[in-house]
Amino acid sequence: MGAGHAGLAASRFLTDRSIDHVVLERGEVANSWRRERWDSLRLLTPNWQSRLPGLAYDGPDPDGYMAMGEVIEFIERFARGIAAPVRTGTEVTSVRRTDDGYRVTTGSGEIGCRSVVIASGACNRPTVPGFAGAVPASVEQFTPFDYRGPEKLPEGGVLVVGASATGVQLAAELQRSGRPVTLAVGEHTRLPRLYRGKDVLWWMDASGVWDQRYDEIDDLTRARRLPSPQLAGTPQRSTLDLNALTGLGVSLVGRWAAVRDGRALFSGGLRNVFALADLKLERLLDTFDAWAGDGAGERFEPTRAPDTSRLQLDLTSGEIRSVVWATGFRPEYHWLDIPVVDAKGHLEHEGGVTASPGLYALGLPVLRRRRSTFIHGIEDDARAVIGHLAGHLDASSP
Repeated sequence: MGAGHAGLAASRFLTDRSIDHVVLERGEVANSWRRERWDSLRLLTPNWQSRLPGLAYDGPDPDGYMAMGEVIEFIERFARGIAAPVRTGTEVTSVRRTDDGYRVTTGSGEIGCRSVVIASGACNRPTVPGFAGAVPASVEQFTPFDYRGPEKLPEGGVLVVGASATGVQLAAELQRSGRPVTLAVGEHTRLPRLYRGKDVLWWMDASGVWDQRYDEIDDLTRARRLPSPQLAGTPQRSTLDLNALTGLGVSLVGRWAAVRDGRALFSGGLRNVFALADLKLERLLDTFDAWAGDGAGERFEPTRAPDTSRLQLDLTSGEIRSVVWATGFRPEYHWLDIPVVDAKGHLEHEGGVTASPGLYALGLPVLRRRRSTFIHGIEDDARAVIGHLAGHLDASSP
């Protein structure tokens, strides 16, 4: 289920094992990249890390970052190369167990199968807090699924909520467009784009940080829900952290906690939030330096806290004309009629294997390794999950 990079990688390994299968896609191949991303977005990972089973980036700019059109073409090329049996425009409305496997109901009819791989991703719906309904009607609200570019927003101030990868990129783009931007900052992961002359994700790869397995992580639930790092893929390979944003003129406030009488209320303690992010960055850089073993460490200026931080903002004054919710995403499993989803809407699995025999998942955060959600992280995950699936089919054969 899903014809993105995860579902197509599963298809490749199913084909290698001569397992009859079909790939169901509600839209088109690489649908989320086509329909649910803003126009200027580029991959966070450098091009040399763009690889799928049997296909690697072969263009002229290995240290660059793919634009959306290039990502779509890359995934389409992979789908064509493996002759994936994709059925586009096929939305799944129900998956339920039967005596001999599963019954998948779609808008085009029903399919009986012995096994199901859920590869629909972890970012099916933007997460928006409940108090968004209390924002005055005079303020337009957007999510990353709605946002295409600054020109689509009304003139005037913008409040961007969330300081992970999406939030910092949108805040920078909007500020550069001439709109005054206020960024509400909560927990975040700070990373430099380059460390000691190499992309920071090279260090994540080379030092083995990304190879850490899910069963080696102390707090797996937290690891799977960590905010995405403050990175942007730009031709300049520049760092986009909070210091860079304040340098652009973005105003920083604390986490948006509530709306009361038309006023946005923000939490205090920005210095503590910054100090925690800086501490985590220092520990990661220590890991890189220990792996390199040459004592040539590099350190960065601490995150600069504003002298004073606003604790509230009158949303009826006209200062803020729009809000962009960059507060994360969640998966969508309303169609899954099997008790493998927890109270918070997350799929329960062990390395992609659920408690329902023959039901699997791919493309989720830290599914089997820390690299799982990235395009280049899917090959090992898909190989292992499809290997388990093949064993299940052999064991359950008449």
